[in-house]
Amino acid sequence: MRDRITLKCTKCGMENYINTRNKKTQPERMVAQKFCPKCNAKTEHREKK
Repeated sequence: MRDRITLKCTKCGMENYINTRNKKTQPERMVAQKFCPKCNAKTEHREKK
C-alpha cells in the first residue's frame, strides 16, 4: 500500500511537497532535490518524521 509522505526543505524547514511511496519496498526515508520557493533555489528535501 502506498502511503502519503510530506517532503521538508533541509535549509529552511518549509514543508513544500506531498508525495507517495511504498514503505514495504522502500523502507528508508525519501530524499529528493526539489525547488523551495522560500529559499528560491533547488535544495534537498527529506521525508518528514
